[in-house]
Amino acid sequence: MLIPTLSTTLPVVKSLPECASFSQTVSPYIPQLYNLPHQLLAHYNDVPALKHLYLTTNPLITAFAFANFILAPTALIAGEVNNNYSQVDRVWSIIPVLFNCHYALWAHLNGLPTTRLDHVMALTILWGARLTFNYWRKGGYQIGSEDYRWVVVRKYAGRWMFLFNVIFISFAQSLLLFLITTPTYILLLTSLVPSSPQTSNLDTYDSIFSKLIFSLIILETLADQSQWSFHRAKSHYQRHARVDPKYNYTRDQLDLGFNTAGLFAISRHPNFLAEQAIWVSLYQWACCASYTWVNWTVAGAAGYLALFQGSTAFTEMITRGKYPMYAVYQRRVGKFLPWGRTRGMGEPLNKEEKRVLEEAERKIEAQRQREKESEGGKVGKGNGKERRK
Repeated sequence: MLIPTLSTTLPVVKSLPECASFSQTVSPYIPQLYNLPHQLLAHYNDVPALKHLYLTTNPLITAFAFANFILAPTALIAGEVNNNYSQVDRVWSIIPVLFNCHYALWAHLNGLPTTRLDHVMALTILWGARLTFNYWRKGGYQIGSEDYRWVVVRKYAGRWMFLFNVIFISFAQSLLLFLITTPTYILLLTSLVPSSPQTSNLDTYDSIFSKLIFSLIILETLADQSQWSFHRAKSHYQRHARVDPKYNYTRDQLDLGFNTAGLFAISRHPNFLAEQAIWVSLYQWACCASYTWVNWTVAGAAGYLALFQGSTAFTEMITRGKYPMYAVYQRRVGKFLPWGRTRGMGEPLNKEEKRVLEEAERKIEAQRQREKESEGGKVGKGNGKERRK
C-alpha cells in the first residue's frame, strides 16, 4: 500500500518518456535539498522521524545529498589530514552499490513494484563485491596505501594539489559516483506509469541488459584475474630469476614488464573496457525502458567515459616511461576495442616500430638523467647547508 506522502515525493508520470524528463522528475524536488540538512540535525536521534524523512524525500535528492554533503567533505578532510589522496578510491566499489540499493529499498518501503530494481541491485552488488575484493587483494585497504598515480600527480600539481583535491578528487569524483547510478531512478519511475509492462514483470529490454551487464562483470573479472596472475608471475620471476611453472607465461612475456597475454593480446585495457560498458549499459537500459534516445542521465555515462579516457592516458604515460616496448604495444593493440590490424607482441619489429622503440628508449634515458641531476642538486644543496652550519 502506498503511503499518503508518495504524491509529494515522486512525480506523476503518465507515459514512459516522461520518466526521463529532468523538468518533470528532478527540478520540482530540488528545493527538498535546501531543508534536508536542517531536518537531519533536528531529528538525528529520533529513528521514526528519520524514517519518515527518508520516505518523504525524493530518493534522487537523498542520494545527491549523501554524495555532496557527506562523502565529498569526508574524502577531502581525510585526504588532507593523512596526506593520502586515495580516499575516494577506497569506496569506489561501494558507493554505487549503496545508491542502487537505496533506490530499491526506498521503492520496497513505499510499496512500489521492485522486480527491475531488484535485478539492478543484485547486479550492482555483484559488481561491487568483485571490485572490492580485487582492490583488497592488491593492498588497497592497507593503512597508508595510495594509488601510484597520485604520487605522480603531486609532482605535476605542486602547490595546486589542495585545489585539485577539492575540485576533482573529492567533489567531482563523488558527484560522478552519484551520476552513474541515476539511470536507476528512471527505472524506478517507470513502475509508476499506469498499465505499462514495467509495473510487474521484466520485459525484453530488462532481460537483454541484465544479461549484458552480467556478462561484462564476468569479462572484467577474467581481465583482472589475468592481470593479477601476470604480476604474481612477474614478481616471482624478478625474485628468483626463473619462470614459475604454475603461471602460463613465458620468459619473453615477463621481460616486457606488462601483460600482453590472453585478453590483453587484443585489448590493452579489457578490464577498463568492461568497466565503462557496465555503466553505459545501465544508462542504455534506462533509455530503452523510458522509450527515449537520450536523457539527462547521460551525464553519468559520459563523465565515466571521460574519466577513463583521461586516467588511461595518464596510466599509459607512466607505463611508457618505465617500459620502452609499451610504445610498440600501443601501435599493435587497441586501447579498449580490438583492431583489425592487431598484432601479437611475439612478432618481429618492423622498421617503423624499431624507430618508435628507439625513441622511447631515448626518452626514458633522458628522464633518468634528469632525475639523477635533480637528486644530485638536492644533495649539493644539503651539503652546502651543512658546511655553512
